[in-house]
Amino acid sequence: MALKKGPTKGSGGKHRNALRGKGPTPKAEDRVYHKAYAAKKAADRRKMSDPRLAARRHADKFSTNNTTDLVFGRNAVLEALRVGVPSSTLYVMSRIEHDDRTREIVKIAGTHSLRMMEADRLEMDRIARSGNHQGVILKVEPYQYSSLAELADRADKKARAMEAANSAAARISARPLFIALDGVTDPQNLGAVIRSAAAFGANGVILPERRSASVTAAAWKVSAGAAAHLPVCRVVNLTKAIEALKARGYYAVGLDGGGDKLVGETGFETDPLVVVLGSEGKGLSRLVREACDAIAGIPISSQVESLNASVAAGISLYAVARERRRAAEA
Repeated sequence: MALKKGPTKGSGGKHRNALRGKGPTPKAEDRVYHKAYAAKKAADRRKMSDPRLAARRHADKFSTNNTTDLVFGRNAVLEALRVGVPSSTLYVMSRIEHDDRTREIVKIAGTHSLRMMEADRLEMDRIARSGNHQGVILKVEPYQYSSLAELADRADKKARAMEAANSAAARISARPLFIALDGVTDPQNLGAVIRSAAAFGANGVILPERRSASVTAAAWKVSAGAAAHLPVCRVVNLTKAIEALKARGYYAVGLDGGGDKLVGETGFETDPLVVVLGSEGKGLSRLVREACDAIAGIPISSQVESLNASVAAGISLYAVARERRRAAEA
């Protein structure tokens, strides 16, 4: 007699996970045990060691930065290196046709231990964002600004040292003198102002952080190296900076076409002084103008509306130097 078969004992899902698929099969080059994987790794190592590809990667990384930190063109780069603009990297185009300028560029860069990189024309164009680099690009280091307190302390220390001298001319000429710029946004103007300030013995240049030019490669180049030894500071609020200097015994003279005095005739020239220049178009802002002890103008022809800020700076600094010299001779 056949017996009825009872229920069969099953796995109850015990091996269900083992039956699931493993997904798509990995590519041969992604399987660590496959020869295609070893070939891919070898190709990657060759790419990483290729200097052309390394330069391209560096160019891609660097191309997002501000090109105001770059000097390019043979004359411009050579001039920047000659005057000692702090720099970090010199890019030279591969297969460049060298002339006397490029040979001197490479020589100076080697003397100063600058990093030199070779790149093809495409990479050079991408770094400079321009095709007018003439095969050489110089990356300039960020400028190191001083604080207002550092500028004032340094100027006071110099003045005290000169006060010990027996020469009246030395004592008067050593009295602190600063140039403050209000709304001057052209870095070439800033560079020219720095150059004039250094030429006439000023102790430093004061800039506001907003709506003002900064010491970029263009300013460095125009300053003809003066930015290397004349300190520049940036302040949050120019009006408060002027007030802080006045609290230390300074006087402030603003330059404006509507001034009631002439440059060099304000009576403050032989005192510790801040000469404040505004932009060529708008001039001094209201608050800065109100912070000044006197507003002076430069007599010019009625056919010319205003002077360039750097030209006005040179004239005013000369006027101050002239009055100090006269006082020393009296």
